[in-house]
Formats: sequence, structure tokens, C-alpha cells
Amino acid sequence: MRSSNCFSLAFCITALFCMAAASAVADELPQAEESAKEERDTATAVNKLDIDAQLFTRGEIRVGGLPENSEKVKEDLAAFLMERTRLVVGYERPYFDAKISVQHAGVWGQAGKGTINLYETWARFKLPIGLFAKIGRQELTYDNERIIGSDDWAMAAASHDVGKFGYEGHGHKAHLILGFNQNAENTNGGTYYEDGAQPYKSMQTLWYHYDFERAKLGTSVLFMNLGVQDVHYRLTRFQHLAGVYMLWEPKSWQFEGSYYRQFGRSEINLPIKAWMASAMVKYQLNPQLNFAAGYDYLSGDEFYYVRGQGKAGLVHHKDMRGFSTLYGSHHQFYGAMDFFYLSAYADGFSPGLQNLYTDIEYKPVKPLAIKASYHYLATSVTLKNLNRSLGHEIELSADYRFMPFAKLSAGYSFMVGTDTMKALKRTSDSGRLHWAWLSLNITPRIFSTKW
Repeated sequence: MRSSNCFSLAFCITALFCMAAASAVADELPQAEESAKEERDTATAVNKLDIDAQLFTRGEIRVGGLPENSEKVKEDLAAFLMERTRLVVGYERPYFDAKISVQHAGVWGQAGKGTINLYETWARFKLPIGLFAKIGRQELTYDNERIIGSDDWAMAAASHDVGKFGYEGHGHKAHLILGFNQNAENTNGGTYYEDGAQPYKSMQTLWYHYDFERAKLGTSVLFMNLGVQDVHYRLTRFQHLAGVYMLWEPKSWQFEGSYYRQFGRSEINLPIKAWMASAMVKYQLNPQLNFAAGYDYLSGDEFYYVRGQGKAGLVHHKDMRGFSTLYGSHHQFYGAMDFFYLSAYADGFSPGLQNLYTDIEYKPVKPLAIKASYHYLATSVTLKNLNRSLGHEIELSADYRFMPFAKLSAGYSFMVGTDTMKALKRTSDSGRLHWAWLSLNITPRIFSTKW
């Protein structure tokens, strides 16, 4: 779908929905106004206003793992404190709600380099029959957030400028998401989009979910059409994703699975032939203790070239087979140290990933949760002169909610990396990689009123 058509379709859908909403509400307006007067007379509120805040601070200590910058001493980059501050205003009344969220994110001690932006600013119209239209900058979170998520671990997090239209009711959820991005309000041109707030020029997404309540089973189908920019020819290439997600929760068990395929054309005009699959099983022994195990497979590019530090090299690829995790919450998958699908490989290609993991979560008392995880990581393609194995990662973390609106969290990860890991990430570390963090998340409600 072309970008201009996407914009026109979004505008038409918005106009039609507003007309339908106006007609439906108009029919009920006299009764609604009379009812509102009666409610006011009986001190029953129809309007609600909430003001919330978030003060999120996290300190990290990193030892190795990421590419080194020879111009700086590594120890100067190893320890830092980050913060995120949000002020959120939410308004709600029958058939309508809205939110405005202002955010600052940065590192302690930065000189004017932190970011201040509108993280969310949207309005939603709703009809009693389950239809809705939500317009503006908003978080998008779907299923387990592997493909589309808020990426809340990152201080800046992720939101999208889109229109979302849908229906929710009787176990069914159907959403249509339309996005069209520009750099400026140009009077001429404007077909090329570069360095904007969103990583795509246009997006059209269909998501359908159905809950089988008696079977404790939920299934989802997702289709995405993304318009991305070709930096050489300054035009839009279209790539697609289609897949399914399933979550089954019989009694003390939980089974989760997903499968996605990517196709279309890449930014450098190569055909895309990529896929991924995942499976997870979880068992709750009792309210305090549960176990989980799973496996992720993400396809990689054939004949992937491992470029040594300070060396150049290039392989001619006929297509792109490395799966892209797009706009998911990457931190909760593929190891907490974020070596994969957060920092890119050289030349934009990928050797793929296999992630075999298991974890144990224990809650000795209600406010405290302790978790231990293990990951075995490997590439999904065969590498010349290198083993597929990337190494073993062990993670420990704990959350302690000492007040209803305040949580203290800490974590430590240790990875024994292989020669393959060092070569792929272009670092000279010994392969013993450490990472520790401590965070405080405070989310108080400052003000709330109804009238």
C-alpha cells in the first residue's frame, strides 16, 4: 500500500468513525444530558481526571561485550546512572478518554543531551457496541511484545504516531493500525523520510485475537506492511510480516508459542526471506514457586561473513534471511545482557540466533520476587572457521515492592562467551562478561478527581 493511499485511508476512516459516533451519541444525547443532570444531582460523577508521575532511575556497571571505542578508555564508559521522568494527565468520560504524557530521559551528568518529548498524546472515541478509534502518539503492545511492544526497559521507551481503529467484545479483538510519517510539513516533495521519530515511513497493521474462555486458550494473527526508506534511491520499499501467537493456560501450566515470516523488499532492495519460531512452557508448583523453559529460533543470512576487528570484507548476498524483531520489547528475550537484536551486526546482516533457556522464580513473601535464568546461545547459520556456539549466560534478579507505588529492583548477569561471540561482536574481551544493575521505580498518583 502506498504512503499517500495509507494517509487518505486513515483520514477517511477517522471521518467515517466520527460521523458514526456523532450519530450514535446524538440519538442518546437528550437522554444522556438528562441522565448527567440527574447524576450530578445525586453526586454521581461522569468525568474523571487523573495526574500520575513516574520517577525511574537505574544504575549499571558493564564489563565487556560491546564493541570498543579506541578513542576512549573503556573504564570511563563502564558505570553510569540513567533516569526517566514522566508526568501523565488522563481524562475519561462516557464514550471518550484522552491522555497526555510528557517525558524526559537521560544520563546523570549529561550537558543538554537528554531528551524531552511528548511520549503519548492521544484521544479515543468509543461506542457502546465495542467500536473505537484512538488517534495520536501512543504505546502499541501486542501479545507477548516480541514483535510490537513498549520496550519499557529502555529509558526512552517506544511510542508510535498512528491511528488505531477496532472492535473489542465477546472474546474478539480486531485492530487496524495506520501510520504515515514525514520530516516536515513540506509544500513540495516530502517523499523521502529520514531521521524521524519513527523508524518507518508508513505502517499498516492488522491484528486479530480471540479468547476461548472455557479452554483457557488465546490465539492471535498479525499482519504488518511497512514502508521503509531506501537511502540510495530515496524511495520507499515495502516489507511484510505475517504470523500467529498462542497462549494456553490449563490449571497450573502455561504453554506459549509463536511463528512469524518476513517477506517483501529490504531497504537495500534485496528480497526478504526470514522467519522465526518460539515455544515456552511454564509450570506453577505453588503460589510462591514456578519453573519455565523455552526455545527461540531466528533465521540468519547464509554465508555470513565474520569481519575481524580492524579488517574489511564483503559478501554479495542475493537475499536477506536474517529475521528482524522490529518494534518488540527486546530486553525480555534473548538474554538480559542485550547483546542480540539491540546492537546491530556489521553491514546490516545477521547470523541469526538460537536461544535455549530455563528459569526459576521464587516469591518467599508477597512484596519480594527472586528469579534465576540460564541461556545457551548460538547462531542459526554455520560460520566459516567458527563454531555456532556463542556462550552461556546466567542471570539473577530480584524485585521488592516496599510501597504500593515504589519498587526496588536489582540484577546481575554473567556470560562466558566463545571465540565466535568475540568475533561477531568485534571485541577483544576474554569472553567473561559481567553486567550489574540497580533500579528504583516510583509511580505515585499525584491528583485524582471526579465530577
